[in-house]
Amino acid sequence: MAQNLKDFAGRIPAGPRGMGTALKFLIGAGALGYGVKESIYTVDGGQRAIIFNRIGGIQPNTILAEGLHFRFPWIQYPIIYDIRARPRKISSPTGSKDLQMVNITLRVLSRPNAVSLPAMYQRLGLDYDERVLPSIVNEVLKSVVAKFNASQLITQRAQVSLLIRRELTERAKDFNIILDDVAITDLTFSKEYTAAVEAKQVAQQEAQRAQFLVEKAKQEQKQKIVQAEGEAASAKMIGEALNKNPGYLKLRRIRAAQSIAKTIASSQNRVYLTADNLVLNLQDLGFTRGSDYLEKQSKK
Repeated sequence: MAQNLKDFAGRIPAGPRGMGTALKFLIGAGALGYGVKESIYTVDGGQRAIIFNRIGGIQPNTILAEGLHFRFPWIQYPIIYDIRARPRKISSPTGSKDLQMVNITLRVLSRPNAVSLPAMYQRLGLDYDERVLPSIVNEVLKSVVAKFNASQLITQRAQVSLLIRRELTERAKDFNIILDDVAITDLTFSKEYTAAVEAKQVAQQEAQRAQFLVEKAKQEQKQKIVQAEGEAASAKMIGEALNKNPGYLKLRRIRAAQSIAKTIASSQNRVYLTADNLVLNLQDLGFTRGSDYLEKQSKK
């Protein structure tokens, strides 16, 4: 290239004195600048470079780190890899142990093994993840999911994820790929299986509701029995109290009158009641008739 520029400068016709020298100097400086520009390149942060030589091919022992580097123009050129972890989502439909179709989506963080970049370029090129990850993810998912039933994929999700990660990491090492993280992001079943699970849940809820109603009826029955026994015992105690003390009936009348008076007194309406309305007419013969009769009976 520099020789061509010199030949071009030699063919330029001579002008005023000194002009040809200045023009040749500018062309020489431009050729020098172009040569320097083509001789250096920069490897950015998070990247590594390997060198391809047009004479010897890929240099297997040369892996260049970040920074400024030199090369022979036209003979050598760099191939730059991004060695930072890159996320990728891969979905795969597969079958479980009980022959249920499951659609699993994995999120994979992958990066190339920096010490094996020359061999990786010779085998896979720059799009290594596109060539390798979909196939090995499908392979591992099908082998792992086939070991579990559909219900176990939900109840033992952590164990399934750990097993997938372990086998997928070992499989990726064969291609000089490092997996920093493997996680299950989505797990869906077929519509038929989902409908069957929902129907089963509804049936279980209905059964639990029926059991609850039965238990509630039993408790209400026991409550009524206890209430009836309590009322019978109360009636028996009242009868015994009347037999022992006929004045107990008068006492009950007085308490009933107190309760009526208290209720009326708390009302906003003004009501005037007689002693007969309050069941507290002491001059009425009926007030003492029942107690007097009981007293006579007890004396007999």
